[in-house]
Amino acid sequence: MNNLTKSDDPVGAIRAFNRFWTAKIGALGGSHLQSSYSLTEARVLFELSQKPAVEVAELRRGLELDAGYLSRILHRFRTEKLVAVESSEADARKQIARLLARGKEVFGALDAKASEAVSSILTKVTDEDRRRLVAAIGTVRAILEGAPRPGSYLLRPLGPGDLGWVVRRHGILYADEHGYDQNFEALVARIMADYAEHRDPERENAWIAEAGGEPVGSVFCVKKSATVAQLRCLLVEPSVRGMGVGTRLVDECLRFARRAGYKRVILWTHEGLDPARRIYERAGFTLANSEPANAFGHDVVEQTWSLTL
Repeated sequence: MNNLTKSDDPVGAIRAFNRFWTAKIGALGGSHLQSSYSLTEARVLFELSQKPAVEVAELRRGLELDAGYLSRILHRFRTEKLVAVESSEADARKQIARLLARGKEVFGALDAKASEAVSSILTKVTDEDRRRLVAAIGTVRAILEGAPRPGSYLLRPLGPGDLGWVVRRHGILYADEHGYDQNFEALVARIMADYAEHRDPERENAWIAEAGGEPVGSVFCVKKSATVAQLRCLLVEPSVRGMGVGTRLVDECLRFARRAGYKRVILWTHEGLDPARRIYERAGFTLANSEPANAFGHDVVEQTWSLTL
């Protein structure tokens, strides 16, 4: 069976998913949803149902159909009295198509069957997996359509599932961007487990940045000693970088550290993580210590930064 998520072969993964999904929804046969219409014909009916009238040239461009192919589809629809095609009153050179009453009836039946088919698939999926599925579909569309980044974000306390998200996103992003191995993900997992099991609510806290209903950043303020706090696990998703999310997370961490009575905040990082370093410098951190090490599959330079509150 094809691996649908093989990251080193995105072309193969996408093609495999196309084969999986077209078979899953029954799009491989000559008819769509056991009707006398093909999938393309059903899509043309859908587009015509969205407006009172559609310019034929616009319909062809929107669906990226060959002009002759679309002409044959519309000819069939006209013969079956599903669609009327007329010259535009504003410009006789343009052809306008609109659904007739019979066309609306046929489309309504096809649309109901399509919804029933998808509902049947979803009956076997848990509520949580439905949420993940819809979120994943949104991600695919955003990537392929070049959707603009979110216009705003908010900071909120940790909620259910956030610790796991922090571990997963650190593992993925640091592997993709810096080549870190799974030992780094294991380190973050230990930090999260320790926070969950031993957190002192008066002196330790964490925040998640959220945009569009999804986590896009994190930061933790944990106790190092009675007078020293440690800033940990600062993360900003690539989709929101440049929006000030990292700066806001660090500022929130420092405000909490002051209110909790700490005298100093430290953080541990590696040389070369320049975007994070610039955030730390703007917040007032200074480099306190630097030494070479081998960690996470690489020779690195470990750094400790410090800020007196």
